[in-house]
Amino acid sequence: MARDSPAWLPAVCSPGMKTTMKALRWVVGILGEALITLGLLVLLFVSWQLWWTDVTANREQAGTIQALERDFGQPGRSPVAPLARLKKVRLGDAFAIVRIPRFGAGYAKPMLEGTDRDTLISGVGHYPGTAMPGQVGNFAVAGHRTTYGRPFHDIDRLKKGDVIVVETKASYIVYAVDRHVIVTPYQMEVVAPVPQHPGVPPAQAWMTMTACHPKFSARQRFVVFAKLVKSIPRAEGLPASFMAVPARAA
Repeated sequence: MARDSPAWLPAVCSPGMKTTMKALRWVVGILGEALITLGLLVLLFVSWQLWWTDVTANREQAGTIQALERDFGQPGRSPVAPLARLKKVRLGDAFAIVRIPRFGAGYAKPMLEGTDRDTLISGVGHYPGTAMPGQVGNFAVAGHRTTYGRPFHDIDRLKKGDVIVVETKASYIVYAVDRHVIVTPYQMEVVAPVPQHPGVPPAQAWMTMTACHPKFSARQRFVVFAKLVKSIPRAEGLPASFMAVPARAA
């Protein structure tokens, strides 16, 4: 005999249960909307960090490069100190331009004194107390690998022999990449006067570049060491051969 309400069907909810279910659905709905909103905010923040900071930083740094190039071309009218006086550069001041052909023909970033957060937003930062460009010792610098113009984004692409040109008001200082290491953030011996040999008196001129490693992490530091090749007075001009873009970077 057919039955209108089979025993295996659930019973009709009581009024109290209906109210509870309605409240639960309301809570779940609000929570879901909150999570979606939070996700959008996180996405916007990441977009700002990875894209918009590059846009604004690149614009600011390009302006700094233009100002330095104008100053370098006007002897006696620039507040930027010549090489012999670069040790007196004030924190936060731009004093040089870094050009790295491996990163492309148009690559140019301003060099500023200091490695604090505000300075590194504006370009490549020079570790205070280390040698200045072309001087005996260790000219140590740091740069972002992601965000804020990411000047050292491709630091891991540098190869032995690659040229790094540091342009100042007085000279073009040319370095050639020698080697690289990966260290912890606390291994400060990489910026010693003789890189990785603290306490040893320097006899050569080095340049040390540091950046976070791996990309999007601050767990380690990718460090490149380069040796001085020569310093060329600005009046003589920089030979085009030094700025030739390596074939694999063209």
